[in-house]
Amino acid sequence: MMLKIFAQYSSIGVINTLIHWALFGMLYALGATQSIANFFAFCVAVTFSFFANARWTFNSQATGLRYLLYVLFMGALALGVGRAGDYFAINPIVTLIVFSLVSLIAGFLYSRFIVFRIKK
Repeated sequence: MMLKIFAQYSSIGVINTLIHWALFGMLYALGATQSIANFFAFCVAVTFSFFANARWTFNSQATGLRYLLYVLFMGALALGVGRAGDYFAINPIVTLIVFSLVSLIAGFLYSRFIVFRIKK
């Protein structure tokens, strides 16, 4: 069951990643720092991801509180990875790859057990 949910989450994550990477590249090319480009690109992509996962992955209601919890956690993760990229002068592509992998695992676990947990 968990593997099936993760597969659904991952498929939505592919679209999310395409949105994120395209916007990150555009903002970075326009002169934004990695942390700012990563944060704003994430905000756009996470909105898509949140609503798609609420409906299709977790079959749950997309409430304002759930959205806020998800965006704050994942936004902090995006900003943190971007700041590390800035601090260590990491190539932006590496920053994107690292964030994509970290956010896939952390985002799934956070969504499954915190944001969209099933109350008993």
